[in-house]
Amino acid sequence: MNQILINEKLYVTPELKKKKKAFKFEFFLSVFLLCVLSSYAIYAEYDRNKSEQVSKEILDGIEFQSGTEIVEEEVTVVVLNAIPEEEEVAQTQTVQTERPVDVPEEQKSIANDGTVYYTIGKINIPSINVNYPILSTYSDALLKISPCKFHGPNPNEIGNLCIAGHNYKNSKFFSKVPNMKNGDEIEITDLGGNTVTYEVYDKFIVNPDELECTSQLTGGRREITLITCTNDNKQRYIIKAREK
Repeated sequence: MNQILINEKLYVTPELKKKKKAFKFEFFLSVFLLCVLSSYAIYAEYDRNKSEQVSKEILDGIEFQSGTEIVEEEVTVVVLNAIPEEEEVAQTQTVQTERPVDVPEEQKSIANDGTVYYTIGKINIPSINVNYPILSTYSDALLKISPCKFHGPNPNEIGNLCIAGHNYKNSKFFSKVPNMKNGDEIEITDLGGNTVTYEVYDKFIVNPDELECTSQLTGGRREITLITCTNDNKQRYIIKAREK
């Protein structure tokens, strides 16, 4: 019996103790890293949901202004009498007429947190359930809020309006744009309330420094180019559409 106990004690060598300590350290380190990564993922998803909410606030706040307005004017109407001897009677009447008004190139929108954004219209893609405001300028910070104008004219003007949006690899912003097919429709509404439908005719992938897709040589037609990242963020998906 004593021999057995001695052998068992000798079996736990200093090297084995070091391995045991190393295993414990690696285990606790793995748990810690897992907690950190889980927290980051939860925060990232929270941040995306918050950005989505701000984008919807901006969309709901857009006031689409017609290119004409109804104005009331007072005019003087002279009533001619059938009897020459009697005097003509002048009457004042109020009439309604239309007159053109200037639609602003961009509109100021204030989110509930007080941040100011500027929009130029909205984009709606029924096939992938996309409906967002289009912000007037492009930056990394603004891309987190909503799709942005990257290059080209304002909505529904002649030329190639290029719109960039984030691919969060979920259902938000331009994440489903890579799933679009030729023939899908894109509806663009400008600040004048005019909606133009564009039909997808091409899709491809380019490197970030390849900007031929932003060319304004459209032959006098109205076109749309959607730009978003591939899932590995190394390249860009391009969707080309032209007015139906």
